[in-house]
Amino acid sequence: MVRTGHQRRTIYNHGAGPPHTKTLGVLIGMNAHLATLGISVESIAARGLRECGEATELECAEIGPDGREHLLVPAAAEAWRRLRSAAISDGITLFIVSGFRSIDRQAEIVRLKLDTGTAVEDILTVCAPPGFSEHHTGRAVDLSTPGSQALEVEFDQTTAYAWLKRRAEEFGYRLSYPIGNPSGYQYEPWHWCFHDAQPGSAADARGAQRHA
Repeated sequence: MVRTGHQRRTIYNHGAGPPHTKTLGVLIGMNAHLATLGISVESIAARGLRECGEATELECAEIGPDGREHLLVPAAAEAWRRLRSAAISDGITLFIVSGFRSIDRQAEIVRLKLDTGTAVEDILTVCAPPGFSEHHTGRAVDLSTPGSQALEVEFDQTTAYAWLKRRAEEFGYRLSYPIGNPSGYQYEPWHWCFHDAQPGSAADARGAQRHA
């Protein structure tokens, strides 16, 4: 059952366990995708990429203007709403372009790029192999702001990006792929992942007061 707003929905994908874990069924499915797409385990290991388990409990963090639900794990969704509210208070508008993404969906995206004739090596500089995307965890968001083309480097020229650089970590969100990142991905100023509120931050203090 799909629930919107702050209500949660539980999703089971191939018997998946908590984020960052893999059951035998998930591993078999992931490895099958890699083989079908021509992605070698050796190339993944050479870049030091970490497996990302699929989230099993998700809630709707935001609904796009097209009616699409952007799903995140509850902690990341709550932090996102607080971050967005703080941005609005500072005159900044941010919205989610993409949230949770399954391993199967990631494989489909890579396959579509392969169908255009793009080499798999080039694809994997802009798109994670299935099973290795932070989007699987339900903690990652691709963000944009009005007037900026989604998923383009020009986002780093916006006041919204400057605001995120200053304040996102207060709410537990960090830029995953800066220029020259060790994972071998192209620079993605729009991709932020929830880790936890920075200890001692203003957001952390407000959360402590709220739960006291």
